Amino acid sequence: MLTAGEAAPDFILPGTDGEVVREYMLAEHTRDGPVVLAFYLFDFNPECTDQLCSIGNFGWFDVREDVTVLGVSRDSAFSHRAFAREHDIPFPLLSDSDGAVAERYGVRLDELAGHRDVCNRAVFVVDTDTTVRYAWAADDPEGQPPWQEVRTALDDL
Repeated sequence: MLTAGEAAPDFILPGTDGEVVREYMLAEHTRDGPVVLAFYLFDFNPECTDQLCSIGNFGWFDVREDVTVLGVSRDSAFSHRAFAREHDIPFPLLSDSDGAVAERYGVRLDELAGHRDVCNRAVFVVDTDTTVRYAWAADDPEGQPPWQEVRTALDDL
């Protein structure tokens, strides 16, 4: 897994804001401010729903307009669109369908609890120089990210 201080690999992935499906590039967002990359197992998983909904409930979008959050899983952009609409996810969800981005970040799992080819639950804070400033990955599929540590990493920027 990538650690703080390493370069965050750039990527272009299809995704959705809950309405339009389009391509998203990491570098496009780091120009405007820090990015929180939230990798998760799959859409409609209860723990992942809690993880992504928690991000929206923190009010980061009200307090820090320069912070971009991007959710990433192996599900399709069309599954993401249904998931985002059902749960009012206020940030884009990206489709890493072949797992290449998860592999580059060191969070690809070949199998977890009978599910094949998923992303581990992980959070990375990437600064405007595309350097990882914070990295966390779940030890078990039910673990939630330590959101106060994520917030501290953002505040330190």
